[in-house]
Amino acid sequence: MQLRRSLGPVDAVLFFVVAGSNLQWVAAAAAAGPSSLVVWLIGCLAMFVPLSIAVVFLSSHYPDEGGLYVWSKRAFGPFAGFITGWTYWASNLPYLPALLYFAAGNALFIAGSRGRVLSASPLYFIAVALGGLTLATLLNVYGLRIGKWLTNVGGVARWSATLLLMTLGAIAWWRFGSATHLTVAALRPGLQIKDLIFWSVIAFAWTGPEAIAFMGGEIQRPRRTIPIALAIAAPLIAAIYIAGTLSLLVAAVPHDINPSSGVMDGVSRLASRFGWSALTPFVALLVALSCFGSVGAWLGAVARIPFVAGIDRYLPDAFGRMHPRWGSPVAALVTQAAIAALFIFLGQGGSSVSGAYDVLVSSTVIITLLPFLFLFASALKLRGAARSAREIRIPGGAATISVAACIGLATTSVAIVFAGFPAADDPNKTLAVVKVIGLTVLMLAAGLAIYARGRRKALG
Repeated sequence: MQLRRSLGPVDAVLFFVVAGSNLQWVAAAAAAGPSSLVVWLIGCLAMFVPLSIAVVFLSSHYPDEGGLYVWSKRAFGPFAGFITGWTYWASNLPYLPALLYFAAGNALFIAGSRGRVLSASPLYFIAVALGGLTLATLLNVYGLRIGKWLTNVGGVARWSATLLLMTLGAIAWWRFGSATHLTVAALRPGLQIKDLIFWSVIAFAWTGPEAIAFMGGEIQRPRRTIPIALAIAAPLIAAIYIAGTLSLLVAAVPHDINPSSGVMDGVSRLASRFGWSALTPFVALLVALSCFGSVGAWLGAVARIPFVAGIDRYLPDAFGRMHPRWGSPVAALVTQAAIAALFIFLGQGGSSVSGAYDVLVSSTVIITLLPFLFLFASALKLRGAARSAREIRIPGGAATISVAACIGLATTSVAIVFAGFPAADDPNKTLAVVKVIGLTVLMLAAGLAIYARGRRKALG
């Protein structure tokens, strides 16, 4: 069926904001200390810039539905395409619950002190995660013309929440000074194991620009819209990460910042100092909405992977069909929502709320970064592809693409290695490692089994 061009330039900008940033990484960075400000800049140069160059180049040459699934398939064949798409799709299964856990933790601030009693309640976090997942799935089932509004609201909410945090931080710094001493020595990044683990999270945080390409067939003038929207969104994403982290460091010292609720802790502290406590529930609502917007964006984007895989006959035929009225891959959306719901319970098993959150994040980082090896390798392989008059020209041409791809490959490889290490304060490090490795191996094995079955079916 002919796909509807539902996403315009403004939709694309807001999609990049919610897909390319997340306030949970702001809290994690602030908890790591002032050196995270420098690490953000390094991560931008080592991951975001190379990734953006690769995405603009590849989406300009191959703008249709499928994104990195199609790119990898063109560069290295059907198996590479499938395993790239599979690992990217699978990464969202633990990522969505982690994101919804973060939303639930920050939403507690809407009820003020009354909400704190639920902060250690697994039932509360599971209920909020399932509710948010259901909402995002239903809206996406009705197609991008409806589903995009959750993403758009999330993008506006994320930028608004960050702007309020930045404003509070700037006023507090001017009137009271910073709670964290920002010295040259404090800004120097460390090279201990715990620091390198953190670097892998930052590398992951800078991903996201590639997601919109999965919906290339539903973007108005994708060759032009994608690079322009990314150029507009990039400084907004950088401000969310760097200025947001700085504002939290102004509000509190790093060891008092909770990675899962640090943003709202910081807002609450700053607002209370000015007697503006009524602002806290409002910002909490914005943060929660921004997370739901991210869930909606990722559900809608990655559902196009099983859709393309269904067309290629690796999955049942239902995955390769769009709904005749709503233009959405219903089978893919419902399936990934059901599996993500299962991960909500699996991540909680045998862990505290904090432990479940850490396991979900670590699993997400490793599984998500694996397909980036193929993405950067595809850019390197296809850099000499035939040009057309409609494509976006990369300054420096093939040389720029080659340098960007090599930097991206190196960054991704190092980040994967260190992402598997457990957090220093995890009470059961062995269980955490087993969960992270187990979830990763399980997803890869499942993908290999599905590919093998699909090939046997195709060969008759």
